[in-house]
Amino acid sequence: MSLFAPSGAVAPASVPPRAATTTRKRARFHTLSVEEVRPLTDDAVEVTFTVPAELADEYDHLPGQYVALRTTLEGAEVRRSYSLCRAPEHRTAEQIAAGVPTRLSVAVKRDEGGLFSTWAQTGLHPGFEIDVMSPQGTFTSGLDDLDQRHVVGIAAGSGITPLMALAHTVLTRSETSRFTLLYTNRSTLDVMFLEDLADLKDRYPTRLTLHHVLSREQRTAPVLSGRIDEEKLRTILRVLIDPTDVDEWFLCGPLSLVDLCREVFADVGVPREHIRFELFTTGDEPVRAARPVEVRAGERTIRIEVTLDGVSSTVQSPVDAHESVLNAALRVRPDAPFACAGGVCGTCRARVVEGSVTMTENYALEPDEIERGYVLTCQSHPTSDRIVVDYDV
Repeated sequence: MSLFAPSGAVAPASVPPRAATTTRKRARFHTLSVEEVRPLTDDAVEVTFTVPAELADEYDHLPGQYVALRTTLEGAEVRRSYSLCRAPEHRTAEQIAAGVPTRLSVAVKRDEGGLFSTWAQTGLHPGFEIDVMSPQGTFTSGLDDLDQRHVVGIAAGSGITPLMALAHTVLTRSETSRFTLLYTNRSTLDVMFLEDLADLKDRYPTRLTLHHVLSREQRTAPVLSGRIDEEKLRTILRVLIDPTDVDEWFLCGPLSLVDLCREVFADVGVPREHIRFELFTTGDEPVRAARPVEVRAGERTIRIEVTLDGVSSTVQSPVDAHESVLNAALRVRPDAPFACAGGVCGTCRARVVEGSVTMTENYALEPDEIERGYVLTCQSHPTSDRIVVDYDV
């Protein structure tokens, strides 16, 4: 997915309350080597990276989280975020002592016209080195106590990526948990992880339920054929998935599907706090975070103070430039964290300590976070002469 850009992962915008046990680690890039590239469909691959033992803690993650990949294409830096498709590996004490490396896997689906996703189909191969950000994201809550719990995932296309890790976790952590997956694609040939899902079904035949909905291929059951619209979703909730029997919902796909599900769920009485969602794309093109901005003598500026890793830096931003806080921060702190620069992933999250800003888009922060002063710096524009933002809090 790019969650935040075409095709791929993820970045999450889960509804409150967030998992209290989720710890936000500082987003840092490390260069990792590609271990394997496995075809999933004609236009999707699973890419597995080798994580050296000394970096294992940096890449320790929760099911449902994502990583950003960074490389240079056509002379410019490109970042794309993709959900982790494998559940976290369990390392034994012996493996840790022996320095055995771990693995990290993402799935990349080609988007029409997508620069990175198209390159990834042929440019990523075993031995290739690429920058990989430490795992981020909060599409993970609701999984603390799984005994007797029924978890439902709804995915479209590459939205299956984080749900693969979530389904595996739900089914392996408890012998009494259940997972139901509603997965929509155009045709059977477009179904990512088709064999993996079949294997998981063989392993947990009574606790895993799979519903494949194909929009351009006729299924035996009419309810599983055609695009998921409001009428079809309501039918599914009436004949296939009883909302009163579901404890947690995980939605992953385009904004249109997520919005449809949330609206229908609200109408049938599903509590908002039991719905998590992650967007792969909002329908907009990927945004390049940094553009040249020069401060000319005598022009009015805004003073932006940034604290990152305990170090404070100051930059002047021309009022007429209308640049984002992130854009300005990158001029003095090139290591300021960001991934999608489109308001979806939440990687650039920081807290406004002084001053005020307005956000253009926000698909990642919840109302309670905004009330506490958190903003997405890629979408934040100062509305006061001076602002102070803290990435460390």
